[in-house]
Amino acid sequence: MSERPLSGVRVLDLTNVLAGPYCSYQLMLLGAEVVKIEVPGQGDLARHLGPDAELNRAGLGASFLAQNAGKKSVEMDLKDAADRAAFEDLVRGADVLLENFRAGVLARLGFGWPRLRELNPRLVYCAISGFGQSGPMSQAPAYDQIIQGLSGMMSITGTEDTAPLRIGFPVCDTVGGLTAALHISAALAGRARTGKGTFLDVSMLESAVSAMGWAVSNYLVSGVPPEPMGTQNATAAPSGTFEAADGPLNIAANRQRQFETLCDLLDRRDLLDDPRFTDRERRKRHRDELTGELNRALRRRTAGEWERILAPAGVPAARVVTVPQAVGLDQLEHRGFFTELPFPDGSGRVLKVSGGGVLHDGEPLRPTGPPPLLGDQNAGRDALADRWNGRAENAVTP
Repeated sequence: MSERPLSGVRVLDLTNVLAGPYCSYQLMLLGAEVVKIEVPGQGDLARHLGPDAELNRAGLGASFLAQNAGKKSVEMDLKDAADRAAFEDLVRGADVLLENFRAGVLARLGFGWPRLRELNPRLVYCAISGFGQSGPMSQAPAYDQIIQGLSGMMSITGTEDTAPLRIGFPVCDTVGGLTAALHISAALAGRARTGKGTFLDVSMLESAVSAMGWAVSNYLVSGVPPEPMGTQNATAAPSGTFEAADGPLNIAANRQRQFETLCDLLDRRDLLDDPRFTDRERRKRHRDELTGELNRALRRRTAGEWERILAPAGVPAARVVTVPQAVGLDQLEHRGFFTELPFPDGSGRVLKVSGGGVLHDGEPLRPTGPPPLLGDQNAGRDALADRWNGRAENAVTP
């Protein structure tokens, strides 16, 4: 595509680790120019996180590389007078300021919303925190693990014997980042009409509870608390993980027609006449018996064979794969989901990073460059501020 949706949008990114960097990574993919403001000599904590100790020591931890491609880095100490003045100059020219400090930290540094709005009335200021900027928990520290527990999602993950379990990736950080990116984009659209900036107070806890959808709304509406069901889907049966000859197979025959097709293809039409399984509610009540019957039939073939039989017939079914198998799926390659970039250290290594999951006019949005070395734009800081503030005589191109 000729121009990305957020082309020309300038983002000051003060965030660390995941929720904030994931947000600004999405904004970068959408075309925004993102400048990370990092603590001198240390940088984003994620620079030192990941499975490769050598990369961690070099400030290029895998956790950092995954979410920071296409961004710039400037080191600033917001307690230093000269750096504070330079920061204010960047704020005047920015469209978005993003941070994920504990509530009130940026204000105590002298850059609360009243001061930021004074510097730039058009600024969209987004603060991501565990619990939001107000309320009895606003000052409590929070990482993804804490939010997973407090949202209730751990209580319904696993089985009756194993719950509560942590979900296997930082889902609350990710959802919080996506929530922030969505509302930043909306605020920018609103500003185009009103000319005014906005303060966005993003709560990871609230974002997580919102994303839990039916698990929460079913309780609010019916008063029935959700329970851990392992690999089964509470809303339908058969819908969950089953046993093929070589391992697990996911099937989601949520509609009556899909259940009928499944029974046909398994050569188990007798199940259609069984009074325990004639409709959705009866199948849910007799879920264990139905699962046993289906597993006996499914063990005749491998998971891959069943996927190739069931899915084309309209029955949602697929293997359960590992992460290495998932990133090797032909479907992801076909849509250009991953992008290969040079390592930022000039070593010649190739860095492979994820995309955003959306094609724009048939094309994936790719990072514009590798993740930055710490302070890679220090020398150009003043020129960057000149460009952002329209002081064209001193400005340089991005």
